[in-house]
Amino acid sequence: MLVGQKPIYDILIRLGLALFFGGVIGFERERDSQPAGLRTHMILVLGSCLAAIISEEMGALFGSDPTRLAAQVISGIGFLGAGAILRFGFNIKGLTTATTLWTMAIVGLATGFGYYIHGAVTTFLMLITLTVMNVIEKKFVRINMIRNIVVDIDYYDGVIRTVRKTISDIAEKVNSFSVRKSVRSSRLRITIVAQFRKSERVEDLVELLSKIEGLRNIKVDQ
Repeated sequence: MLVGQKPIYDILIRLGLALFFGGVIGFERERDSQPAGLRTHMILVLGSCLAAIISEEMGALFGSDPTRLAAQVISGIGFLGAGAILRFGFNIKGLTTATTLWTMAIVGLATGFGYYIHGAVTTFLMLITLTVMNVIEKKFVRINMIRNIVVDIDYYDGVIRTVRKTISDIAEKVNSFSVRKSVRSSRLRITIVAQFRKSERVEDLVELLSKIEGLRNIKVDQ
């Protein structure tokens, strides 16, 4: 049985493989608690696969450019990628998921045009990159988080040096250190932007700063 220019089994194979490829990467993203997970990747790859099939059919029927409709998938996927990128203070999360969405859209197009091997190999390489490289990163690459710390403290001789040393001892790098003193009182507001190891807990940082004499208030954004 034909559907357009192709047998129905050929279309079903392409759509089925697209769902499978999307599910493989989507499952990995879902396990990592990313905003775009299993269903998002599966639907995305399925839709781009269908766009490729329709593009091919329209090209055969009307003599038009078969890549025109498919090309819009690549440019149009940007809105999904942007939605997957989240900003937490100075830190950005979701860039990897945004790239998987874009790449899987192309995998869907490849599958829709009949390039099954290309789609399968790309999906396999992506899975290796997301899983194996994640282990390597955690073991060998030091990942830092940027935190903004605001400290309100009573002024006395040496307090600024004490705060700076306390932060410097546990931070990987101090990006900025600013001090503001109230004219009406003897209270300081010290603002620090510093890089910390991802394993460094906010609770430990707050507990350490709380030991400084004269501390009134602490705020930590990450």
